[in-house]
Amino acid sequence: MVVVRPSPQVPCYFIFGDSLVDNGNNNNIATLAVANYLPYGIDFPGGGPSGRFSNGLTTVDVIAKLLGFDHYIPPYANTRGRALLTGVNFASAAAGIREETGRQLGGRIPFSGQLQNYQQAVRQMVNILGDEDTTANYLSKCIFSVGMGSNDYLNNYFMPAFYPTGRQFTPEQFADALIEQYTEQLNVLYNYGARKVVLIGVGRIGCSPNELARNSPNGVNCVEEIDSAIGMFNTRLIRLVDEFNTLDDAHFTYINGYEIFDDILRNSAAYGLRMTNTGCCGVGRNNGQITCLPMQAPCTNRNEYLFWDAFHPSEAANIIIGKRSYNAQLPNDVYPMDVHTLARI
Repeated sequence: MVVVRPSPQVPCYFIFGDSLVDNGNNNNIATLAVANYLPYGIDFPGGGPSGRFSNGLTTVDVIAKLLGFDHYIPPYANTRGRALLTGVNFASAAAGIREETGRQLGGRIPFSGQLQNYQQAVRQMVNILGDEDTTANYLSKCIFSVGMGSNDYLNNYFMPAFYPTGRQFTPEQFADALIEQYTEQLNVLYNYGARKVVLIGVGRIGCSPNELARNSPNGVNCVEEIDSAIGMFNTRLIRLVDEFNTLDDAHFTYINGYEIFDDILRNSAAYGLRMTNTGCCGVGRNNGQITCLPMQAPCTNRNEYLFWDAFHPSEAANIIIGKRSYNAQLPNDVYPMDVHTLARI
């Protein structure tokens, strides 16, 4: 009996971002921002580390499956030729909107570098598909996921020992500077064929085990100074969606990662998550002072943890966030539409 799989809802899915969605692009870069060792990937289908900063699936893995792809979108680091036609993941751990973001960790591919890699991929696709018009038409049907900004706060603005930005900018000024640069970068994406673009808002970094360990007196209450600054960026990002949607054939949408995360945090028991302020794998206070070490034994009840390590959600949390991005559960999960609706345009 031959099983015929339905085609994916879109021909291709391109992913840009940081460690929340990196799936191996940093593996062969000289950097501390790498996750190509156990226990990372301990629950990944097939088993073993791939470079994903999770015990299993990331949000974009979940979305790829919901879009109907029969494979996870591969990292650009080892994808060329016709394999590019179904999409590729350009994300790089420690990457930011700003060039300098994350430099204290070593090598990484900032958003500008990810865009350069995308432009190279488009040139390959033009060669495969025959001409620019055919390629542009093809790309206009694809979904592009972009989630940048977390590291510009985590590994830049709120790291005064390494970066002057916290002294140079008020939180409002920094949000404005980030959005100005992000706008230019997203214009490059639009000019190279992206029409259905999902912009992921920055999550509640102030609630990560690392920030709780460093800045929360009781290790439980989220760090308001950080979350307030992120809120300013996200507010501007929503306005950016409206701006881009005035362009020809543009369909930009915003995933409210901050509010989705906040809802999971406030209603954790309903989601089966018992541990919300500590990493499943890590060292020190909240398992958040040092991230998951090679061959360290993680917690056994991983599906009950909101966080996998000092910074990153568990697979259990990623599945919830991915599903709500694809199919909005609450009205403010997305603006103006979820990924499922975007795919059908």
